[in-house]
Amino acid sequence: MLKIAYHPIYTYPVPEGHRFPMIKYELLPKQLLHEGTCKEENFFKPTIPDPKAILAIHSATYFENLCTLSLDSKASRKIGLPISKQLIDREVIIADGTIKASKYALRYGIAMNIAGGTHHAYTNRGEAFCLLNDQAIGARYLQHQNMVKKVLIVDLDVHQGNGTAEIFRNDQSVFTFSMHGANNYPFKKETSDLDIELPDQTNDKEYLAILKKTLPLLIEEQKPDFIYYLSGVDILSTDKLGKLACTVSGCAERDRFVIQTCKNLDIPIMCSMGGGYSPNIKTIIEAHANTYRIAQEIYF
Repeated sequence: MLKIAYHPIYTYPVPEGHRFPMIKYELLPKQLLHEGTCKEENFFKPTIPDPKAILAIHSATYFENLCTLSLDSKASRKIGLPISKQLIDREVIIADGTIKASKYALRYGIAMNIAGGTHHAYTNRGEAFCLLNDQAIGARYLQHQNMVKKVLIVDLDVHQGNGTAEIFRNDQSVFTFSMHGANNYPFKKETSDLDIELPDQTNDKEYLAILKKTLPLLIEEQKPDFIYYLSGVDILSTDKLGKLACTVSGCAERDRFVIQTCKNLDIPIMCSMGGGYSPNIKTIIEAHANTYRIAQEIYF
């Protein structure tokens, strides 16, 4: 059964003037239920995890400052959202969703988190709507529980996973692969284990050719026993914060290739949704919903 982390707190209301489209977290599960892709039993509700799982990735001082709402103004500005207890609870619960979804992926082959993909969160700071790095937390949790040894993070959001790269720098047990826009945020990039920078207006054909050449070779070389997939839909030509030229169908083909590759190789995969900022919310929901439709088709 496809298991999907979802909690109503994911739709935490952002004050007017902030661009982050929280409404997608409410609409996406409704769409999946409406069209019959998912049933209520597919969804599970994450909670507050053991803080040890978070502290295995993030510094104690940073996490304490988050929990006590003690971040200084500069650190808060880099996150880009007003800091509140509800926002911190949201991030912590998202991390638990990814931890639990990771365990479901080991059981069923694949699992998802409606939210997550908070790849701009560093060990000791947050950036760009990201406070805690959910996939990094999930990866380290599985390793500490001796459930997996080698992890591959496949980050296909339009923005580089700079926080993830920093967290796992010089860590041979987690390989970070980020394929992203060259001329996009973050403008000062970190160094992942493998970075592929795409020029503006990269289209479906070009994008998919690079991915289909790279991923199988990477898996063969690294031999991961678990894959985290960040399936951002901000690679679309319509995206306000992206500069690529992919279509909704091309984005779906990307998801199909990654998910089918994991299925064929019997490697568990956990998917976090990542970004998506097209002006028409229907475009965002359709592109994200494709990831779930494909997962159901391939695995179940």
